[in-house]
Amino acid sequence: MAHETKVHRGIAYQTGSIALALALATILTAWGFQYLGGYAPCPLCLEERYAYYFGVPALFAALALLSGGNRRAAMWIFALVALAFLVNAGVSVYHAGAELKFWPGPDTCTGGQSISNAAGGLLKELETIKVPRCDEPAVLVFGLSLAAWNVVASLLLFALALRAAFAGSEPA
Repeated sequence: MAHETKVHRGIAYQTGSIALALALATILTAWGFQYLGGYAPCPLCLEERYAYYFGVPALFAALALLSGGNRRAAMWIFALVALAFLVNAGVSVYHAGAELKFWPGPDTCTGGQSISNAAGGLLKELETIKVPRCDEPAVLVFGLSLAAWNVVASLLLFALALRAAFAGSEPA
């Protein structure tokens, strides 16, 4: 007689699964724009990816813990993921605001920077490297920059992970 493990498909699991799918879709879309579309990410774009690099495996781990019956640990991981995406939303608001010229972007994002007074083959090659600008959107999708879309995605992921955390703390 085989022992079957019943996976709990409550609100926490469902909401966490939706968050995982959205986080995966968002980072895959960013990579698609970069590697298939040829849009080089600026330094702020790269910073905005950190939440996804943390969030995707953390959401997976939380779902695995939830499936194994460890609701408390899953709840804490969901809460940490929610916090990561709330912070990411703030970084994305800053980035989108710089693109809209509401405030200046960081000095590292002025674009057009190249290394001068270089000597040697490698340093000569480095002279041609241009840092993408953070204060100009590379592309607009339905009238919004990718940074603005990341605000939307990050806030939605924050809400989903927070909902999963609170649902995970409720008794089964």
